[in-house]
Order: sequence, then structure tokens, then C-alpha cells
Amino acid sequence: MPAATKHRKIRPLQLIAIVFFTVSGGPYGLEPLLTYAGNHAGLLLLLIVPLLWDVPAILTVLELNSLMPVTGGYYQWVKYALGRRWGFYEGWWTWLYTFVDLAIYPVLFLQYAAYFFPQLEIYKIPVCLVVIWLSAGLNILGITQVGRASVVLSALVLLPFLILFVVAAVHHQGSWAAPAPSLHHMPYTSLGMALYTIMWNCLGWDNVTTYAQEVDKPVRSYLISVAVAFLLVMVIYTLAIYVAQQSGISHRAFEEAGFPALGQLLGGRWLGMLLAAGGMASTLGIYAAVLLSVSRVPQAMANDRLLPAALHRLHPKFRTPYVSIIICSLVVSLMILWTFSELVIIDVTVYGAGLSLEYISLIKLRLREPKAYRRFKIPLPVSGLVLLALLPLGVYAVALSGAFMAEGAAIKPALFAVVALLTGEVAWQAVKLGRRMKFS
Repeated sequence: MPAATKHRKIRPLQLIAIVFFTVSGGPYGLEPLLTYAGNHAGLLLLLIVPLLWDVPAILTVLELNSLMPVTGGYYQWVKYALGRRWGFYEGWWTWLYTFVDLAIYPVLFLQYAAYFFPQLEIYKIPVCLVVIWLSAGLNILGITQVGRASVVLSALVLLPFLILFVVAAVHHQGSWAAPAPSLHHMPYTSLGMALYTIMWNCLGWDNVTTYAQEVDKPVRSYLISVAVAFLLVMVIYTLAIYVAQQSGISHRAFEEAGFPALGQLLGGRWLGMLLAAGGMASTLGIYAAVLLSVSRVPQAMANDRLLPAALHRLHPKFRTPYVSIIICSLVVSLMILWTFSELVIIDVTVYGAGLSLEYISLIKLRLREPKAYRRFKIPLPVSGLVLLALLPLGVYAVALSGAFMAEGAAIKPALFAVVALLTGEVAWQAVKLGRRMKFS
């Protein structure tokens, strides 16, 4: 194996950091949960929803990746199991949802940076563009650079929360009992938005497989890294929301000002500053990690002649899909004016449709190739896999129906997401027409 290829491999510690940022990046973004769910349902949903939404996705990703640890990840799995058309849908929908997802983070970076420099709000567009293109440059340098940066940024994200938890424990007075868990008197539309909030903060496990050939010992590394990252996410999320509940902070103030306001309430401005700095590190790390994953999908689709061949072009020195990275960054640059809540609804809705194709692919490959070697295999028969897939799809259906039943802001992005999904067929027909014209 050439030395250059060896140099590009990343190891489990770096992969854990990249997985953590791809899926989470810390509790930043969970703040609206208490507004939607209240004290009695907030922790309950936070503990239950990841088990229904994330665990089936993680198990599916681990089995399919152990069967096919290839560049392009989920796109390749769906294409192999269901055919080129559905593989194209998977890649197209992932591209769409990732543009939406990436547009969130530069805006969040600005909000946390404004804790230090309120006047930055005037320069929203330039600041967001700097974040976008610095991340593009880092990705062009290669996966090991993203991995090293993710390790450093993970420490910068986690340390302020560890300090927050210690300060909360030292200064807490009274009972540590959590509010009684209950969903009573919770409107269905509020339940839908609470689900969207948690689902958005816990999605992306499949994204970390698109660069499997750039990971050292990919099957074993993913097993370790995903398990550690999931436990880390659950512990940090639960403690963060529990501390917010115990602090007595107004739910509305917590949603609007975020964890820096919670830190300032419990420890003073210095802790608010630490959490704001952690929020900035979180958004940078998430953006770089998600861009890393999505930039490999157009590369794989271009190699299959489903997208222009230029997207398959690699940088002559760093061997990264720099054309794909640049195009992704250009599109995201045009989307930074959208609102956070609308982007979350569009993001989760489009992502959920693509995830459903992965569950179907898992079941199809179990039926078609039951004896194919899988280093990791979910210990369930096909009927069990069907029931497993119904858990996240049920959560998805409740969230989407809640958005459609809402008045005003929620229904518009939900409708937009459905229209975005339908563009997959339009794009597929355009690809077919282009191929017929080329070879006619």
C-alpha cells in the first residue's frame, strides 16, 4: 500500500471525535426542548426517543458497513440492494438535507460569538461565509486534518459542560429529584416539535460511513467509535437538560439565549463565556465533520455516472474530492438566511426519508444474501428487523404529522421538505435524459 494512502487513514480516537461531531457536537441545539415538552416530558422524551430513533439506525449502519465498508457508504448500500434509481434517491436526498443541515451551523456560530461581540450581528453574512470557507479549506487538506481538529474541538466543547455540571452540583440547594415524567396535557403539535428537536440533535450515524476506506481497520473502528460516541452523547444530553431543569431558568430564556445564559445564571459571566466559546467550537466541529461525510457521496455518484464527472476529481496533492467540497460550500453559502426552526423540520424530514431506504436495504440484503459474511450482524431474524425498523419510522411519522397539524411556521417547512423529496424523481429523469442524449 502506498505511503500516501497510509497517511490518510484515521484511527479510533479521531473517528470517535468525528462521529461525535457528525451526530452531536454537544447539547447545543437542545435548548428549545423544554419549551416544547416542559419539565415533566423533557427528560422522558430525551431518554426514550434516542432508543427508538438512534439505536435501530446505529445497528443498521454497523451491519451494512461491516458488509460493505466502502466510500459512499449508505449510497452504495442502497444502490447495491435496491438498484441505481433508489441509490440515486438516497444520494440526492442526502445532498439536499445536508445543505439544509450545514446552513444551520454558521448561524449558530454567530449567535454564540455575539455573546462576546454583540455587534457581530450586523456582519452576519460575512462571518457565516468565513466559517463556511475555512471549513472547506480544512476538508480539502484531508481527513486526518479534520480528525485532529475534531479531537481538539471535542475537548473545547466538553470541558465547559464538565465545569457547568460541577458548578451546578456545588451550588445546588434543595432536592435533586427530577420532575415526575409524564406526557399528560402535552399538545400533539408540541410533541411533534419536541421530537424534531431531539431527532435533529441525534441524527447522522450513517453519515460517518461515507469515508470508510479512509479509516484504519474500518469495521472494528466503527464498532468502537459509534458505541463510545452514543454513550457520550446520551450522558452529556441528559445531564445538560437535568441541570437546566434544576436551575429554575425560564424555558423561554433558555431557548432564546442558550447554554451561555444557563452558565451565567449558575456561575457568573465567566462560565457563560466558556459555554459560548464551547458553542463556537461545537458549530465549527460539526460543520467540518458533516462536510467531510457529504462530500464523498457526490464523488461516488459521479463515479457511477449519475452526476457530472468533475465531481469525482481529486485534489492532486491531498487526494480529496475538492470539487464536491467547493460545490457543497457554494450552495450552503446561499442558504444561511433561513431560520433555525424551519431548517430543523426540513432537515429531519428529508433525512428520515433517506434513512428509511437504508432499513429497506438491510432487510432486502438479509433476504437476498443471508449467508454473506458480516463481521457485525444484528442478532435478529428478518421479522425482528422489520419490527426494529418500525420503531424509528413511528417516531418519524408522529413528528411529521405533528408538523402538518401545526398552524403557521411548522407546516410550511414540512411542505417544503415533501416537495424537496419529490425533486429526486425530477433529477433522476434529468440524469436519464442526459445519458440518452450523450449516447444517442
